[in-house]
Amino acid sequence: MRSHSTTILAVRRDGKLAIAGDGQVTFDKTVMKHKARKIRRIGDGKVLAGFAGSAADGMTLLDKFEAKLSEYRGNITRAAVELAKDWRTDRYLRRLEALLIVGDTEHLFVLSGTGDVVEPDDDVAAIGSGGPYAQAAAVALLRNSTMSAEQIVSEALAIAAKICIYTNEDIAVEVL
Repeated sequence: MRSHSTTILAVRRDGKLAIAGDGQVTFDKTVMKHKARKIRRIGDGKVLAGFAGSAADGMTLLDKFEAKLSEYRGNITRAAVELAKDWRTDRYLRRLEALLIVGDTEHLFVLSGTGDVVEPDDDVAAIGSGGPYAQAAAVALLRNSTMSAEQIVSEALAIAAKICIYTNEDIAVEVL
């Protein structure tokens, strides 16, 4: 059996960061949950984060990232790099199967267990099963509209939900 789930999308525009996530959790060929919450406001509300992959692993990584954020006094770049280093080298963390998107109004990162800390060039990041669809829609909307970051993540995730069978239209959005 294989677990599929989630589309998480982040867009920075005009000094704002919006992150959206769908609510679907799928296990093998069955939708297990429709309204899961996969995005969080952390770091005293100054950072947004979302995860794709195993729910328990994603929650563990969010907790670890929040601890790093606290340890490095809100420095999101340093916290991201330090978590990625730990994730890659720690025997326990290495086994966690999830991806993270973290960001504030100045920075946006995708973090992986292979040590990747990627800050996208175009202020758009997406992870999860429907990530490529949501990212393509968001880039097109960012380039060809005056929509806000919040409007873009909502619309792009709705587009992804129409294409990806592992993404639903129960969309949660957080904005900084």
